[in-house]
Amino acid sequence: MSIYRWVQRFAPEFAEAARARQHVVGDHWHVDETYVKVGGIWRFLFRAIDQFGQVIDVYLSSRRDAKAARRFFARSIDRTRISPVEVTTDRNRAYLRIIDDLLPAAFHDTGVHANNPLETDHGRLKARLRPMRGLKRDRTARVIVAGHAFVQNLRRGFYDLGTDVPPASRLADAFDELALVI
Repeated sequence: MSIYRWVQRFAPEFAEAARARQHVVGDHWHVDETYVKVGGIWRFLFRAIDQFGQVIDVYLSSRRDAKAARRFFARSIDRTRISPVEVTTDRNRAYLRIIDDLLPAAFHDTGVHANNPLETDHGRLKARLRPMRGLKRDRTARVIVAGHAFVQNLRRGFYDLGTDVPPASRLADAFDELALVI
C-alpha cells in the first residue's frame, strides 16, 4: 500500500482518536482562505488558526462566498464549542455579515498585516502540496489538508501525546500512542 493511500485510509482515524487529547482552542481566531487545485480546478480552502498557532479547522469549497464562509464558521464553532472573542480576517465583505450574525460580541479585526500568522501558515501547507502530483478529487483533498493540519498540530504540541519525549521524537511517539487506541 502506498503512503498516499495509507494517509487516505488512516489519517481520519488517527485524528478522531486524538480528538479527546487535543488542547483547548484559543479564543482569538485568524481566518482566511487560500486556493488549492483539485482535479485541474481551483478550489477555496478556508482555514483558521488560534492565537497560539493551533489549526482550528479546514474547509474545502468550490466557492468563495458568504454561504461557504458561514458553513465554515458554523462548523468550526460547533466542533470546538468555542465562541471566539476576536476574529481576524482579510477585508472580504462576506465575513462582515457572517461575524455579525454568528458572533455579535466578537471584535472583528481587518488590519492590513493582522492576518500574517495565517498567511505564513498557508505557506507551510502549500509547501507540502507542491511536490505532490496534484489532488484529483475533493474527498481526497479534504482528507489530505485535514491530515496536514492534524500532523502540524501534533508537531507543535497541541495534543497531550508524545509529551515526555524530545520535540524531534514527538510525532513518532504520538503515533505509537494512537496506534494503541485504534
